[in-house]
Amino acid sequence: MKAIIAATVVSIAATAASADMVAPADVSYNEYFGVEASLTGAPGDPAKGREVFSSRSQGNCVACHSVSEMLGDVAWHGNVGPSLDGVADRWDEADIRGIVVNAKNIYDGTIMPSFYKTSGFIRPGEGYTTKPASEPLPPILSAEQIEDVVAYLMTLHDS
Repeated sequence: MKAIIAATVVSIAATAASADMVAPADVSYNEYFGVEASLTGAPGDPAKGREVFSSRSQGNCVACHSVSEMLGDVAWHGNVGPSLDGVADRWDEADIRGIVVNAKNIYDGTIMPSFYKTSGFIRPGEGYTTKPASEPLPPILSAEQIEDVVAYLMTLHDS
């Protein structure tokens, strides 16, 4: 009986948490394409954001960007995108969230992926086939992962 009650409480908590999530199609941008509101209704975790940022299987942000504080434990930082040292001093949280959600709104022609976009793609393929994928596609990162990456980036100040 205790297990059923515990499972019910966890289920209700998960449902309440997901109720605050903003779906990719419902993201609200300000006039400069920043995203003022959290996608989850809660602050992100900078430690988890660092993991998403540096993980080749998740955000893989280090494939294009470098961050000095990671040089000791994360190999092969990219140089295609700008260094993100001091990024929290250059942009506010809404602007950083807007860039991570869909950088193409701000930087036309960028090769940075839209991490929280599910439709409007040009020629995405279905896996490793020549068949076009059906939209909507899943976002690259979840709303929680976006918030975690934003929280991590907000810790990167000039020394």
